[in-house]
Amino acid sequence: MTDDSPSYPTRAPGYSPLTSQIRRQLVDALGESAVIEDPEKCRPFARDATQWTYFPEMVVAATSVEQVQTLMRLANRWHFPVTPRGLGTGLTGGALPIAGGVVLSLARMNRILSIDGRNRVAIVEPGVVTGEFKNSVRQQGLFYPPDPASLDTCSIGGNAATNAGGPSCVKYGTTRDYVLGLEAVLPSGEIIEAGVQTRKGVVGYDLVHLLVGSEGTLGIITKLILKLLPHPPALTTLVAMFSRLSVAMQAVIGVLTRGHLPCAMEFLDYRCLELVDDLLPFEGVDQAEALLLIEVDGHPECIQMEIERIGEVCLEHDAISVLLAPDANKRAQLWDVRKQVSLRIEHESPVYIPEDVVVPIGYIADLVEALPEYERTYNIKVYCFGHAGDGNIHLNITASNPNARSQVEAAVEAILRKVLAMGGTISGEHGIGMAKKRYLPLELSAPNIQLQKQIKRLLDPNLILNPGKIFD
Repeated sequence: MTDDSPSYPTRAPGYSPLTSQIRRQLVDALGESAVIEDPEKCRPFARDATQWTYFPEMVVAATSVEQVQTLMRLANRWHFPVTPRGLGTGLTGGALPIAGGVVLSLARMNRILSIDGRNRVAIVEPGVVTGEFKNSVRQQGLFYPPDPASLDTCSIGGNAATNAGGPSCVKYGTTRDYVLGLEAVLPSGEIIEAGVQTRKGVVGYDLVHLLVGSEGTLGIITKLILKLLPHPPALTTLVAMFSRLSVAMQAVIGVLTRGHLPCAMEFLDYRCLELVDDLLPFEGVDQAEALLLIEVDGHPECIQMEIERIGEVCLEHDAISVLLAPDANKRAQLWDVRKQVSLRIEHESPVYIPEDVVVPIGYIADLVEALPEYERTYNIKVYCFGHAGDGNIHLNITASNPNARSQVEAAVEAILRKVLAMGGTISGEHGIGMAKKRYLPLELSAPNIQLQKQIKRLLDPNLILNPGKIFD
C-alpha cells in the first residue's frame, strides 16, 4: 500500500476486528491516555521509512511494562494482531501493521534508568533515542559504539529488534555485541529476564541473542542492559578519492590486511558523488569515481601515525588524492554529506529499492565490477555506498520509469543471487521484515526455515505478535 491508499485499516483474514467491546476493554485496562483511536492521530503510525502505508485500527502508546503485558493478554484472548513499533525508521516494513489490529508504540518508554560508570553498564527502556543515549554516556567518559545512520531519530529498542549496525561495525560490531541482558514481554503476556550484567555468562540457552534481531516477532523488549566502553580519547579522518570503485575496494582490502583496524571505512560510488558533489568541502570530486571515508580512533599520537600509514596504503593503490580532515567541523560535514546520499537518491528516483547486502571482504571488488552488467540487462541505475570495512554494501537499485517496479524487483533478485553465490548474505543490518521475506528461501534451507517457524509457534502459538514479518 502507498500514500494513495485509503485511510482505513487493513485486516488480515483469521484475526478478530477491534469491536466496540474489545475497544472498551482496552481503554478500561490501559487507560484513555494510552489509547489512540482518532484515524488522523493514528496516521503517523501507518508509515515507516519505506514507501508503504498500512493503517492500524488502534494505537497503544505504552508507558509501562504492565501495559504491554495487559495488551498481549487481551490480544490472545480476542485474537487480534499486535505490531510493536519503536520510532518508525525501519527500511523493511517491520513496524507496519500489515494485518491490522493494534500498533504498540514503545516511544514513551524512553527513560535511561541507570548509567554505571564503574562497571561500564547502562540500563535503558526501548524508546530511548540512540543518539541521545550516546551523548549521555559520552558526558561520563563512556562510549556506546553502535551508530546506525538514523541514530538521531531511531530507538535503541528498534536497533535491538533488527540488530542494527552502522559505520563503526568494522571495529566495534553490531547492537547484538552490546546487549548483555534484557527484559521482554512474550506474546503470552509473560515477562522474561534474560542475560547478565557481567562480561561473561553461559547459564542456559542464550535467549538474549535469540530476541535481538528477531524483529519483534518473538517478544517485546521492554528493558535493555547495555555494555559500555571507555570513550576513545581522539578521532581523526581521512578522505581518499579513486578513479574506479573497484580500485578503492582493493585499497580497503590493503588497509585491513596490513593490520589496520579503522573505526569506520565508508565509500561512495560515482553516482552518489554526482548527487552530493555540491556539499563536499574539497575540490577534485569531479575527477573521481569513488571516495573512501576512513576514521581511526584511540590515543592521539598513535592514530596520527596510523592514519598517515593508511593514507600511504591508499596512494599505493592508486588513489588520486588523500586528504586529512582532523578537525571536528570538517568531520561532521563529511558525515552529513554521507547521510544525505540516501535522501537524494530517493528524491531523484521514481522507483527505489534499498538493499543492504554483505559479501566477504575479498569479494567486494568483484561484486562492484559485476553491477554494470545488471544495469544494462535490466535498464536500471545502481547507487552504491556503505560500509566497505565489513563488506556491507548498500545497493540502491532504481529506475527512472515509474512503471518499472517489476523490472527493478527482478534485478534485485538477480543481484541477491549473485551475492549469495559469493558467500554473502541478503541483509546485513536492515532485517527481513515484509520487504525481503520472499527472498528468504534463497539463503536459508527449507529445514532451517521450518525450525525457525517452529520457534515462532512455540513462543507465539496464536501468531498475534507482528504477523507477516520474516515469514508468511
